[in-house]
Formats: sequence, C-alpha cells, structure tokens
Amino acid sequence: MLIIKNLEAGYGKVQVLHGISIHIPKGQVVTLIGSNGAGKTTTMRAVSGMIKPTAGEISLSGKRIDGMESYTIAKLGLAHSPEGRRVFATMSVTDNLLLGAFPRLTGSRPKGDVSGDLERAMDLFPRLKERRTQLAGTLSGGEQQMLAMARAVMLNPDLFLLDEPSMGLAPILVEEVFNIISRLKAQGVTMLLVEQFAAAALKVADYGYVLENGRISVHGPADKLKDDPAVKAAYLGG
Repeated sequence: MLIIKNLEAGYGKVQVLHGISIHIPKGQVVTLIGSNGAGKTTTMRAVSGMIKPTAGEISLSGKRIDGMESYTIAKLGLAHSPEGRRVFATMSVTDNLLLGAFPRLTGSRPKGDVSGDLERAMDLFPRLKERRTQLAGTLSGGEQQMLAMARAVMLNPDLFLLDEPSMGLAPILVEEVFNIISRLKAQGVTMLLVEQFAAAALKVADYGYVLENGRISVHGPADKLKDDPAVKAAYLGG
C-alpha cells in the first residue's frame, strides 16, 4: 500500500529525517512512535505532500508520490488528519465533512455514495451528528478532533494518516477516539498512526516503528514492541 524508502526531509537547512524506511500493508494499522522532535509529524507531512523530500522514495499503491502536490496525492486516495485539527471554523460540521469528499464530488476520485457516507460518518462520530448544523469553530477540542478525523474518512481513502489524534484531549475522549480507530481498523481502513500515547497506539496497531532523532531505531509487530525492554523504558513507562 505505502512504501517509504530511505526518506530524507526537513525544513530549509535543517534535516529532520535521515533515510527512514517504512512499509504499510493494505488493511493494516502501522504506528510511528517517538519523543517530541523525533520527526514523526515531518514524516506525515512528507508523505502527504505538505513538504518536499530531499531524498528517497514514497510509493502509494505502486505509484511514486514523493514531490507531488498535496491535492494530487489526495486524489490518489491519501487522507491526512493533521496535528492540531485545523477545521474550517466558520463552516458547519456538515460542510466540513463535505469538503473532505471534494475530490469525489469533482470527479477526481470515484464518487460512490457521498450522502450515504456522510450519514455513516455521523453514525461513527455521534457527537457530530448532534451538532451537524453547528459552526466547527464553536465545537470543543475533542469534537473538533473527531471532525478532523471524520472529514478525512469522507475521502473514502485508500490510506489514512492520523497525526496525534489524542493531543490535548481529556482521558475519556482519548478512549473514545481510540474506540473509533479500532472500528475503522475493523472496517479494513489502512492507517499510519502517530500518537503520543505509545501504549494505546501499540494496542490498536499491527506493526510499529520507533523513530529517534530522525532515524528508525527499532521496528516490529506491535505486540512484540510492547514487550521490548528499551521501548518499555523509553515510551511505555516501564
């Protein structure tokens, strides 16, 4: 599904990623964990076209996407729910969700049943259904996070990038967000998950990569990483 080979990227003269390689098979959830500043969000931005890699390759379903513009990558089926939510504050919940389906509505991607998917997104995120006519900027932080996730789901993506979905949320909302991620996984949605709560991320993921100073230090099946002494000590409170 997604293959990253020897990826290098950064900001200006500051190199953040130093030749990382990641493989995300179709239908699996892969998590990328690491400390603040390790390069997790930079990886997401490079994959979705928000920044241009300086070296390496990124392929989605066999097609090279490194260096493409974000809107072109979205048309190919990649949805990105970014760190910090970034909803359209002056638009309603429903209109935010329909923007997620924009490539489908303009013929850039197979249209399918947009109206049905809108209702299914509302069912997946019941809080949004209750607030479907409300302006997004008036939602709580947790509700805005759910809206950002639901908007990405509306693309009907082949790959879903989910960056720090629990950031700033109360524990009860963190649990709700991870329940939704589990439901998406059960539906066969392929995901790359960056998450500050490494234990929760490894619990829902099939495979994990640990990123340290822009390099992959260890990777393996999620259940084995949970028992790795170094990973436990650094990220799981062991």
